[in-house]
Amino acid sequence: MTFVNFMSGGTGRAVRIVVGLAMIAIGLVLGGGWLALSIVGLVPLAAGALGLCVLAPLFHLPLRATGSPGA
Repeated sequence: MTFVNFMSGGTGRAVRIVVGLAMIAIGLVLGGGWLALSIVGLVPLAAGALGLCVLAPLFHLPLRATGSPGA
């Protein structure tokens, strides 16, 4: 539960954005079958940019953190 709380916060959002960008960059640089990694990298990038934590509903927490911009 602490992990989900961390990921719902501002630092967790930044981590998701950085991880998403890294996955996209690695997929584009390596090419071939690795391009799928770029597509998968869009999920954490979008979740971080929109302030969503896709794991939170599994722990009966709101999808969007209450302190997220745009909430």
